[in-house]
Amino acid sequence: LNAIVAIHNTVLGPGLGGTRVWPHETFEAALTDVLRLSRGMTFKSAVAGMAFGGGKALIIANSKTDKTPALLEAYAEMLRGLKEVFVTAEDVGMTLADADFLKTLTPNVSGTTAGGSGNPSPVTAQGTFLGLKATVRHRFGSDDLSGLRVTVQGLGAVGWSLCEKLHEAGAALTVADIDAARVERAVSQFGADRADPKTIVMAGADVFAPCALGGVLSEQTIPRLKAGAVAGSANNQLARPEDAVRLQQRGILYAPDYVINAGGLVNVAAELAPGGYDRAAAMARVGEIPATLDRIFTLAKKGGATPVDVARAIARDRIAAKKAA
Repeated sequence: LNAIVAIHNTVLGPGLGGTRVWPHETFEAALTDVLRLSRGMTFKSAVAGMAFGGGKALIIANSKTDKTPALLEAYAEMLRGLKEVFVTAEDVGMTLADADFLKTLTPNVSGTTAGGSGNPSPVTAQGTFLGLKATVRHRFGSDDLSGLRVTVQGLGAVGWSLCEKLHEAGAALTVADIDAARVERAVSQFGADRADPKTIVMAGADVFAPCALGGVLSEQTIPRLKAGAVAGSANNQLARPEDAVRLQQRGILYAPDYVINAGGLVNVAAELAPGGYDRAAAMARVGEIPATLDRIFTLAKKGGATPVDVARAIARDRIAAKKAA
């Protein structure tokens, strides 16, 4: 087992965040990734009003070839030692079956069949879809998606589900993924246009929806981005904090990633509620994501700040208030 658990903040409660299985080329790259992800989870929980802190885990392995029962058993032993301070669930490379297996070995696992919430990906996609509509309303004056073009980068579980919702709402799609078969399926099922994963930011669209790995919005890519808004499910979309200013300077409205993609977190957190999982209550809370974005966009416009600045201020104020209580 070669794994890292990063616990960023526990002021609001135990760190809560998914486990990612990904074959980073170096330990340093893996550490940078998981530290940034855990910080994002702190902000995500705080803005969403959850009683959890931020954490994230990364197993440095290839999920298709290295993820054996023995590896997961070793990871469960690691999790048991952190059961008071960290709770995990699925992320990239970790399936519902994996979460169910881990749950039989350690209690601090959510997003499971036994717990009732199941795979968080469809709920993440639902929250992202609702948040995308709110972003479109603020940027273009209406949340009607019919006729708008959305570029979706990444056709994993969340990205695919988002495409289904966008297609049903009448949006035109341009898609990219490292898996060519997924792209061909999207072309067939949604009438989507193809784009190269490396150059999709240059594909003209109304909305760019990053749904793959992080760091896609950078000093190099933002000047080439051809979209009026960014609203997607990927974590850590900004390569550096100052990239939020670069987007604003170009007139591109950015929905902070840890706000718009909070649906999965809300769903797995609901499984940990004292009364057990209540899907209706969880989905009602996911339905609050547009209102949260409305508040962030309005305050950002009024104060001349970026949406990221406002979202972080909300998170930090909530953490500070808890500390002072």
